[in-house]
Amino acid sequence: MKYIARKAMAMLVTLFVISVLAFLAFEVLPGDPTTKMLGTDWTPERAAALREELGLNAPTPERYLHWLGGFFGGDFGVSYSYGIPVGDLLQGKLPVTLCLSLIAFCMVVVISIPVALFLARREGSALDRVCSVINQIAMSIPPFFIGIIFTSIFGLALRLFVAGSFVSAEESLSGFLAYLIFPALSIALPKSAMTVKLLRSSILNEMGEDYVRTAYSRGNSRKTVLRRHVLRNSIIPVITFLAVTIADIVAGSIIIEQVFNIPGLGRLLLLSISNRDFPVVLSIIMIIATIVIFVNFLADVAYQLVDPRIRLK
Repeated sequence: MKYIARKAMAMLVTLFVISVLAFLAFEVLPGDPTTKMLGTDWTPERAAALREELGLNAPTPERYLHWLGGFFGGDFGVSYSYGIPVGDLLQGKLPVTLCLSLIAFCMVVVISIPVALFLARREGSALDRVCSVINQIAMSIPPFFIGIIFTSIFGLALRLFVAGSFVSAEESLSGFLAYLIFPALSIALPKSAMTVKLLRSSILNEMGEDYVRTAYSRGNSRKTVLRRHVLRNSIIPVITFLAVTIADIVAGSIIIEQVFNIPGLGRLLLLSISNRDFPVVLSIIMIIATIVIFVNFLADVAYQLVDPRIRLK
């Protein structure tokens, strides 16, 4: 319990630091949100009145504490650009990004573990060397470029989906999930290649341990030893890597949403940054940070369950 409590405290401290840095970042960035809000009606007098109305003239610490208290109380503020509560604005965007990220993460797990086991069983073979080259290529290609290739081949050429024609879950759940397949695969392929490389190396390192020789002496096949004995110990460093990968997947989702015209948090974030819509930007940053940090917390807990030695430390 002390281990979990310590990790939970570290999670809260990390979120606090991120909130401070994110808030201060917008304090030093050039630009005034009143300029976008007033448009051609901007005058110094109207801008000053609007800043007073929005509370932008209050001292920075006061505005930070007011925003932080509202955020953790479920009040994300009101969007400068849309004039509606940020929570209502995010309500239709967050599920889309979460679904895309979850599908991509599941693809990473489903692809990487069987492939890593397959290659570890064929270490040094011609197939292993060919797959290693393919793996290196997959790791070096950014997700957005893979997304462009998928759009060109499967969307424009083969017409397996209509490029840029997003289908909402309310309109058709099956169509919504089907449209996310290629964006999720664009994100998952480079991450799967990295996971395969890490897990394969970890498996091969474990193969020289004494417990593996003991398992062989009991008449177990190589396939059985890999699945029942080696994989559990090999997966320990991969758990941490997969937790870190969550952050990359969420970030990749934000970029991929632009390629496939998906109305998630990514498009809203970029638009809000250009419009200096600080309540929306800060809320999205904190939501993404909370998700990433919480997933890392769960990974630490899982790490402890898989490796009981951590509890002793």
